[in-house]
Amino acid sequence: MSAPRTVLRVCPLCEATCGLRLTVQDGRLTGARGDAEDVFSKGFICPKGAALPQADADPDRLSAPLLRKDGELREVSWEEAFDAVAARLRPLIEEHGPAALGIVLGNPNVHTVAGALYPPLLSTVTGTRGLFTASTVDQMPKHVSSGLLFGDAFAIPVPDLDRTDHLLLLGANPMESNGSLCTAPDFPGRLRALRARGGTLTVVDPRRTRTARLADRHLALRPGTDALLLAAMTQVLFEEKLVRLGALTDLVEGLDELAEAVREFTPEKVAGPCDVPAETVRALARELAAAPTAAVYGRIGSSTVAHGTLTSWLVDVLNILTGNLDRPGGALFPLSATDRAAHRPAGPGRGFDLGRWHSRVSRHPEAKGELPLAALAEEIDTFDEGTAGERGADGPAPGGTPIRVLLTVAANPVLSAPDGNRLDAALASLSFMVSVDPYLNETSRHADVVLPPPPPSQSAHFDYAFNGFAVRNQVRYSRPALPRPEGRPDESEILARLVLAAGGTYWNETERGRERTDPGAVDALVIAQTLGKAVADPRSPVHGREVAELTAQLTGEDGAERRLDMMLRLGPYGEGFGADPEGLSLTKVLAHPHGIDLGPLQPRLPGPLKTRSGRIELLPEPIAGDLPRLSAALDASPDQLLLVGRRHLRSNNSWLHNVPALTGGSNRCTLHLHPEDAARLGVQDGTPVRVEGGGGAVVVPAELTDTVRTGVVSLPHGWGHDRPGTRLRVAAADPGVNVNQLLDGTLLDPLSGTAVLNAVPVQLSAAVPSAHG
Repeated sequence: MSAPRTVLRVCPLCEATCGLRLTVQDGRLTGARGDAEDVFSKGFICPKGAALPQADADPDRLSAPLLRKDGELREVSWEEAFDAVAARLRPLIEEHGPAALGIVLGNPNVHTVAGALYPPLLSTVTGTRGLFTASTVDQMPKHVSSGLLFGDAFAIPVPDLDRTDHLLLLGANPMESNGSLCTAPDFPGRLRALRARGGTLTVVDPRRTRTARLADRHLALRPGTDALLLAAMTQVLFEEKLVRLGALTDLVEGLDELAEAVREFTPEKVAGPCDVPAETVRALARELAAAPTAAVYGRIGSSTVAHGTLTSWLVDVLNILTGNLDRPGGALFPLSATDRAAHRPAGPGRGFDLGRWHSRVSRHPEAKGELPLAALAEEIDTFDEGTAGERGADGPAPGGTPIRVLLTVAANPVLSAPDGNRLDAALASLSFMVSVDPYLNETSRHADVVLPPPPPSQSAHFDYAFNGFAVRNQVRYSRPALPRPEGRPDESEILARLVLAAGGTYWNETERGRERTDPGAVDALVIAQTLGKAVADPRSPVHGREVAELTAQLTGEDGAERRLDMMLRLGPYGEGFGADPEGLSLTKVLAHPHGIDLGPLQPRLPGPLKTRSGRIELLPEPIAGDLPRLSAALDASPDQLLLVGRRHLRSNNSWLHNVPALTGGSNRCTLHLHPEDAARLGVQDGTPVRVEGGGGAVVVPAELTDTVRTGVVSLPHGWGHDRPGTRLRVAAADPGVNVNQLLDGTLLDPLSGTAVLNAVPVQLSAAVPSAHG
């Protein structure tokens, strides 16, 4: 037995990105605890991080690729698996056209180095517009509202948690989730610190969550009415002359038009549909305006609703009107070490457009280059008149090519998208499917080739995505804690080879005959193109220099590290290939294993603005066009129970249910139901209940609790591990039910294409234990 050693790394299991001290012994992880010296997390760790060794060593993780032969998935060599992909992928794209290819990216994709660097290349080399991601069952409304307000879908201001005096949270439960689109290790501790320094925390949520219990004020509004509440608060600011733009005065346009647009949303009119007294709405607005500093923050509970984009827009409208956008203690724009627009001068930009193309069947507009995940099934199983197969129930489907080939990366849409049963059947009809996934799950079981990336211990880690949403600027990089077995590719190589196969360059003709192209060629091409643009840009620190000279300076053990080194050098804190010896590079970051603190968030406007006007456009046309739909909601009076989701501290969507340390206890798939509703329906605690929605029905145990308001029921997301052909033994032992099976995929926020997962009408009835939906 070897002596134990300690390895530092950043946790890849949620958006908090906490620093860990891993214990390594005999070639495996044996323990994990928080890194007290980490510049960002300072020792904080949650149960998920503590369970990383168990998740890493999960015996159900695939260690070799699988190839479908004679109808069965069998282990094969990596060469055989990649060759099979190359033999079928590009020929099918050339036969049917780029529209026949769909790409699905799941949530874990943004937690890896490879997931940030290579998937965009897949769309580029194939020309497909069939991109579907977890964003349209999560945060796309925020991307769309930010794009419309600021001209950049990634210009998302985050609350300055450590300096604010007043925090208004909507549809967020960071005491359980650790935050989202707001990267903040120890979010719970930061909330407690807010209270301890005399600040105010207000939580708007139909459930009395752990976060709500910590709050000074908890407002249990009716689900799905967040936009009405915020619109009324906005109206109060105008009516009572509480608007204070401050430093934003010369950067804002559309103020008068906004005042007129929200005039009808008075507290008295929204009181009924929101089920909130008018005077409470006025008090919320006045308190927000009176606070020395304040921030409004909304997340998935206010995002995955019928008016998700309007809600996300109004969150920032309130921050703007109270002068709290882009100031310390308010909501600020982070500046990550790899920000690609670091040297762009302030001024008008290209702006942000919606609907540049549409989905084939239901004509859903794209948003940020993506189509709704809820539309994936119909894009596969709906054929036009000239194609053999089923047609739509309402007659011939629109013309065009259905998806015949699918690439999924860290995605399980059978559980995460609406109507998993339909998608499950649709996946079985594909001509070819490739999944990059460590598990044989409810989705990857349909693949013809499964390419499993190595576990976290054998993978490098850098938070390309989450550093752009962090509440403090910092940079940290972790090399693998353990070496990979000989011959096993890392995820970067897996995806690079997929890029070569999809682009038709997997094979290279040489004097010795046909050879496989070195996957490093993908990184070399990206580096050459990126540096070529940089040296041609007068604003770049390397303007006028030679690409070959700069390329020779890059360090790193592989192409992915060399690309990271390039982005750090060219980034806002970078050394610019020698222009600033004190700046960042990969070498410097590696020399600081606990990370480098780059300081608190700072005001950055007008820098982040890329609107065509160069200003914050308060009332963009798409938003104005959607307000009549919100007006119609003023007359809504739901008489059905409304379904909302919930998050467990020891869970993250569907991808941690196979880790024994994270199962059991409160992490259960039950239907939360208020005792008064239960009594009215004749439902007893612990008994099975049939829940029915537009997409089907499920049977689940009832859990009576007054933590949900009357008229509301709650089911957690990511369960339903009861399909045959998977290899998830722990999850299958306690499968739960798939809440998204209650949805038929027709309920979407029209601006963002995001599935409505919360405030969904459902019907309940008592059920016998053996019944199934």
